[in-house]
Amino acid sequence: MRCGIARHFLIVICSLAILASSHRHAQAEITAHQVHESIDNGVKFLLRKQKSDGSWASGGSWDIGVTSLTALALFNAKVPADHPQMALTLRYLRNSSNEPNRTYEVALMIMALAAAKDGGRDGGRIAKLVEKLEDSQIRRGEGRGGWSYGTAPGGRLNIQGGDNSNSQYAVLALRDAQEYGVEVSTATWERIRAHWLGAQNVDGGWGYSLTSKSSTGSMTVAGIASMVIVHSMLSDDANEIDEDGHPICCGTPEEDPYLKALERGVEWMTRNFAVGMNPKAHTWQLYYLYGLERAGRLSARRFFGQHDWYREGAEYLVARQHQFAGSWKGSGHMEDEIISTSFALLFLSKGLAPVLVNKLKYGPRDNNGRLTEQDWDNHHNDVNNLTKHISGLEKWPKLLTWQQVDSRAATVTDLHQAPVVFISGRYGYDFTEAERGKLKEYVSGGGTIFVESCCDGEDFDRSFREMIRKMYPDGEAELVRLGPDHEVYRSEYRLDSETVELWGVELGCRTVIIYSPDDLSCLWDKWRLRIPEKRAPALTSMVLRAMKVGVNVIAYATGRELMEKLDDNRLAADEGAQVKVSRGLLQVAKIRHAGSWNTAPTALRNMLFALNDKLGMVASTTERDLVAVDDNIFKYPILYMHGRHRFEFSRQEQENLRKYLDQGGFLFADACCGAPQFDKSFRELMEQIYPDAPLKRLPMDHEIFTSQLGGFDIRKVQRRAPESGSTKVTLKSNVFEVEPLLEGIEIDGRIAVIYSKFDISCALERQSSVACAGYVHEDAVKIALNVVLYSIAQ
Repeated sequence: MRCGIARHFLIVICSLAILASSHRHAQAEITAHQVHESIDNGVKFLLRKQKSDGSWASGGSWDIGVTSLTALALFNAKVPADHPQMALTLRYLRNSSNEPNRTYEVALMIMALAAAKDGGRDGGRIAKLVEKLEDSQIRRGEGRGGWSYGTAPGGRLNIQGGDNSNSQYAVLALRDAQEYGVEVSTATWERIRAHWLGAQNVDGGWGYSLTSKSSTGSMTVAGIASMVIVHSMLSDDANEIDEDGHPICCGTPEEDPYLKALERGVEWMTRNFAVGMNPKAHTWQLYYLYGLERAGRLSARRFFGQHDWYREGAEYLVARQHQFAGSWKGSGHMEDEIISTSFALLFLSKGLAPVLVNKLKYGPRDNNGRLTEQDWDNHHNDVNNLTKHISGLEKWPKLLTWQQVDSRAATVTDLHQAPVVFISGRYGYDFTEAERGKLKEYVSGGGTIFVESCCDGEDFDRSFREMIRKMYPDGEAELVRLGPDHEVYRSEYRLDSETVELWGVELGCRTVIIYSPDDLSCLWDKWRLRIPEKRAPALTSMVLRAMKVGVNVIAYATGRELMEKLDDNRLAADEGAQVKVSRGLLQVAKIRHAGSWNTAPTALRNMLFALNDKLGMVASTTERDLVAVDDNIFKYPILYMHGRHRFEFSRQEQENLRKYLDQGGFLFADACCGAPQFDKSFRELMEQIYPDAPLKRLPMDHEIFTSQLGGFDIRKVQRRAPESGSTKVTLKSNVFEVEPLLEGIEIDGRIAVIYSKFDISCALERQSSVACAGYVHEDAVKIALNVVLYSIAQ
């Protein structure tokens, strides 16, 4: 029998060598690594071009503006403010003799100083620049609410009533200033809103000025982004709570001219989308691409029509970067290498921001597939505000985004662009079988669904509970109220489970669906960076509480581990990911037992899919689970085992497993989320099978931790270590760089068992709960692949 297993290994090794070259994607897509490499080269180019006084020049009299634009690009490309060259730039921008007096330069200086986030020391200078912008806003006549080139009070030096290009940069600067902490008057924002609504052309796009009826790509993306910004900045401070102190959320909705204008702008971009040119303008291409990034990200759209704007734009830019210099050259008369490279870096770095939440668009449709109701979006700024709030919290990335996804058009891969899918509604809706199937596959592949019933939606509550029953008709999962010991109540803030009602569906390592029967999104929609003056204190308290609930759910679901937009998030559960069983492919079976043997149901397939995809090998990802007494285990060179609870093996199971291992088999096991019950049971099992060969920690000079077998150097990895303690205090979870801890049992000079007491399996499913003790996803994949390579090499 041992010879049979050995022959199987030889067949596998030969097959892998033959088939590896054929197992490739037909056409390689742009990756996050390529984008980061491109960004790094662009950063090096700009730093080489810096002048001795910390500025950058661009062949004209715009040194302050060009320096501000370049600094803005470098800060967004993660060059820190204390970098010696950036410190020199900040000294230049803070110098009172470098006083900007043109709209572009004033706006860009505000944006650069705000992006530096240098301890708040620039608040005074930003406030003076904001005052200059507000004073120079055009107050009457054509172009009211916009800006022109000059910053004379009241827009007195405006040229032809101002233009949408200067105006969009003023809007961007005022937004950044307000987020920095500098107040911008409500009257200014109201004039901005009137300007952009009035400037929209009949075709849905925007042109350079009010007199220009020819819409262009660069001005239309400016209009889209400006409309989103101004809408998020304005709020109705009055009548936000009723006479009983309840928030006013769900009256009869009135037609919102903002939403109508925004959709018309998006439709124009859908019809005219391009990345290789500025649509309808044919110049200022990289200026347009930076605007496209803002329009796509701020409007929460991954697609314009069928176009993935970031992926297509990144592919275009990376392919056209100067191979040796690291720079770009655009098509506008001022788009030299410094300005063009700054625009390109802003597109690549800001567009790569992690997507935190996908907000699901669903509901009844007409014959053309268009939604006939907007019940999914009762509170338009809800997820936007939650995402913005989380971006400002400690330990979270400072640039996060969100997206809208269509329940019918989105694939499971599209859903996996974000770790959380948010579903909200007031009325009942019967999700189709296909929609339910995608959501079920999404959670089985590591995603989390966050659901709320808004506006006291009893019909929605009933339909949602029915959806869960249809998703899990065999009772393998059910919706239950989460108890006070659940980690979601202390994942970021300490919440009272008696006053915060949350329900959940638990599968495997975690709670995969979390449901709030209380309206949270109404209160998220009312959140503001600065509390409105007229707001009642009771409402402020309610908004803060709702925000904490949202943050806790997101923290529980993600563990604050977030992927950048182009990170490879394909899992074995996704469409087309599985490889059919074929003779000669590496095959691994999963051991069934009573200790939650299928806690991470797609972990094994994800591991083998990663073996195929990352190392160019070919392994079967078809599921096969066996009990230890089944003699079919001898057909598999590797057995895989995990769990969360206590279990025991019968004497017959122990004897058969020992026979398998003695005859050349290999067992790889881990405790899901570091579960102590499973850990104790597994150690007892190994002592029963091999009383004279205990589990021993593998030394760090063991070949399994190096790349010499064709895998990865894993001598240092990232591991999450939740702090245990009372359920009455906030759960603290820290990620440390450590040496991996793997234990093994040696039989006849070879390692036959490798075991991890820290989680690998749940991490393979991207289940990053803050309460899960184990390796982060990227390192869990590397550890697992090294273990498989080592077992084959033996």
